[in-house]
Amino acid sequence: MLAKSFFQAPITHRTLHDVTDGRPENSIAGARAAIERGYGIEIDLQLSKDGVPMVFHDYSLERLTYANGVVAQCNAAELSSVALKGGDEGIPTLEAFLAEVNGQVPLLVEIKDQDGALGPKVGKLAKATCALMNAYKGDKALMSFNPHTVAKCAKWAPDIARGIVTDPYLKENWPLIPEARRKELAEIPDYERVGACFISHNVNYLTDAPVARVKAMGADILCWTVKSAEQEKIARQVAQNVTFERYLA
Repeated sequence: MLAKSFFQAPITHRTLHDVTDGRPENSIAGARAAIERGYGIEIDLQLSKDGVPMVFHDYSLERLTYANGVVAQCNAAELSSVALKGGDEGIPTLEAFLAEVNGQVPLLVEIKDQDGALGPKVGKLAKATCALMNAYKGDKALMSFNPHTVAKCAKWAPDIARGIVTDPYLKENWPLIPEARRKELAEIPDYERVGACFISHNVNYLTDAPVARVKAMGADILCWTVKSAEQEKIARQVAQNVTFERYLA
């Protein structure tokens, strides 16, 4: 189950980022700002070419850095030297990020899909992540859009709370995912199978029937991504906590 700390303060989305103040997404600077205000932290992980979990959201480098290319085609040392836009640091490794947070606030870790279509061709990133998270002493939880990844976490980190990131999977938002798979995932069919204790659902669809079903089963409900105080107020009618950005929740 999720530690109580996950419900005691809102959770920053990709750290408390604001490039106008030198805090890029998923940065050490963003983590420090979240810790200073007592917020929880949500981060994303991608895998380097040499098998190191990197705290980074996108599959490619262009949007968030001054470099080009694919994260998975670069070694960790190369990625750590790539400057994040709007800050003065490189892409952090998960190991470095954990050392910085050091249990001061709860940490919600999203393992990005490595299959490409939310299918079963995953495991390497989850295994490397679990090895580090098992040794980390702070309050923590693992999650992924890909239920196959969450199942791997159950195998390699059975004592860490795990959840599924969920969505209605509309075609316009998920054009690369086959229709049958989108319809399947929208129903949240894997909640019990992977031993999840929570979901983090698209904030715009918290009243969907699958959310109510898993909540009735005892699931904790988080949501992504709240962007205003008014949206937060509505979200909290269903969700026990919110992941937020662009304002101070």
